[in-house]
Amino acid sequence: MPRAAARPVALLAMLCLACARPDAPAEISNSPADLDTATFAASLGVDLEKSERNAAGLRWRDITVGEGVEVTRGQVIEVYYDGHLPDGTRFEQTPPGRPYTFRVGVGQVIAGWDQGIVGMRVGGTRQLIIPPTLGYGPSPNGPIPGNATLIFDVEVVAIH
Repeated sequence: MPRAAARPVALLAMLCLACARPDAPAEISNSPADLDTATFAASLGVDLEKSERNAAGLRWRDITVGEGVEVTRGQVIEVYYDGHLPDGTRFEQTPPGRPYTFRVGVGQVIAGWDQGIVGMRVGGTRQLIIPPTLGYGPSPNGPIPGNATLIFDVEVVAIH
């Protein structure tokens, strides 16, 4: 091929390479095993060494135990909560004076909540560290990306 004809072909090849989409970044795995080595923003106060863990990979730590009867499956409760991503980004919280009400253990909330709130008492605050399998899984949900680990600080204010 003559040199003059090769130049446009080479230019086109370089342009195609420059415009090509780079390889997609590897999907972040937040499987339960990865929570042991995950990093969390210091502002969240996550302390995995002081947290408990169930077989599904949910981690929790009581900040304040509370008083009275324990929350059990099937009860309607009221909670205040603050939800964050591991980097410290807040994605949701209850407004002051307006607790969130739901029935525990019947699928009205994510599985991490259904499992993690059982055993709490009124006035108790618990930090839940929820793997994606007990949260929203691979599907994004509003400001929450797919496969996100979720950190919630939950306070039980009433049991009905």
